[in-house]
Amino acid sequence: MDPSTLRDAPARPTGDEVLLAARALTKSYAGAGGELPVLAGIDLEIRTGEIVALLGRSGSGKSTLLRCLAGLIPPSSGSVVYRGEPLAGANPGSAMVFQTFALLPWLTVQQNVELGLEARGLRRAERAAAALQAIDLIGLDGFASAYPKELSGGMRQRVGFARALVVEPDVLMMDEPFSALDVLTAENLRGELLELWESGQFPTRAVVLVTHNIEEAVLMADRVVVLDARPGTLKAAFDIPLARPRDRAAPEFDALVDRLYRVMTGRDKEPGLARLGRPETCDAGRRTPANTPLPHASVDGLAGLAEILARRGDRCDLADLADELGLEVDDLLPMVDALDLLGFAVVHGGELQLTPEGSGFAGADVQDSKKIFARAVLDSAPLVRLIVTSLQRRDGTLRAGFFRDLLAHHYTGEQIARQLETATDWGRYAALFGYDAGPEQYTLDEGGAGLDVRSPDAHSPTG
Repeated sequence: MDPSTLRDAPARPTGDEVLLAARALTKSYAGAGGELPVLAGIDLEIRTGEIVALLGRSGSGKSTLLRCLAGLIPPSSGSVVYRGEPLAGANPGSAMVFQTFALLPWLTVQQNVELGLEARGLRRAERAAAALQAIDLIGLDGFASAYPKELSGGMRQRVGFARALVVEPDVLMMDEPFSALDVLTAENLRGELLELWESGQFPTRAVVLVTHNIEEAVLMADRVVVLDARPGTLKAAFDIPLARPRDRAAPEFDALVDRLYRVMTGRDKEPGLARLGRPETCDAGRRTPANTPLPHASVDGLAGLAEILARRGDRCDLADLADELGLEVDDLLPMVDALDLLGFAVVHGGELQLTPEGSGFAGADVQDSKKIFARAVLDSAPLVRLIVTSLQRRDGTLRAGFFRDLLAHHYTGEQIARQLETATDWGRYAALFGYDAGPEQYTLDEGGAGLDVRSPDAHSPTG
């Protein structure tokens, strides 16, 4: 990057040129019971001059799609096309910025920034000049000789941006780059990047941003693509026609945020819009750990949400509640899903409403709430029920590996860890079983919060 070129850079190019595209892309991972689908039938184009935000709940495959577009992982079927040519490895026209900074702690800022250039075979003098220019561009001048441990989180992420931008990629990939930063630092860095993008000094022709933050998507993107989950599919796409810099207080901005909230929460069925709602579950009598995954919500979280609803007359508007609590949809929906699964709440027309059982749970003292919760999880949470009934059959103790093996037929390793983490939290609170993390062993609690935990044989563990 020539400094004078950057100072006098023309306005960034816009047009209909397709730089990067996914064509009928699918991605699956091998599991003990067969292929585990993560993405299914993705068709997406990234054009010159646009910022595209990939928005969706956890498990929708946003980061997997980004890595496929970057050529870091291959699709199972379909293709990724860069400038008209199918990728057969790493995308030569992309660079990645990660959530966790991914800096080498033993290298200085300048040395970290030079890594990509060194891999491309540039001579030392050329690498140094380009790295220093990128460091200056991103606001890190004066820190070239510093080590990552000397920098704040915001400064370390700036190094990540400089390292990506120094290679002048056609497409910059960003995987939740602001989520590890405090609110003020993230806001400042977003603003500076957008100023560079609008000024024409941003040495890249398009940006793909993965986020679960709706306001961030509307603030930064020209187009927002919403992904559904299990497996990930494209459910809706929104053009963001607002001029930059964007005013968060403007009615037009608020209307776009609310529209995306409606899609994300399943509140709305506007004509022509695909719906991204909560996962449908089977009738209680047909639920298994395979067809009814547990929402990743702690007892404290779902109980707190139930108590908030009880204080508001057992109901409130879901989108308004998310705004008032300062939560993102990705944070709030697992708790909503958990209340729904357990029969404690329902969603009607955008309102989250406690059921009579939910009202009882929210208003009970600790011991009674445990009993109510225990009955609900035994009736409605099949993985918790599976753990209890398996313990009953195996002399009251079992290793966690037993359940990991059963779940491996239907979930990835990360998903298994989340499922068991949630089931363990719920079962412990209900006093249905104990868990010792050292030997990773479950032990039956015959008391079961005062309940008779002996139950009819559970349904097939994995369906």
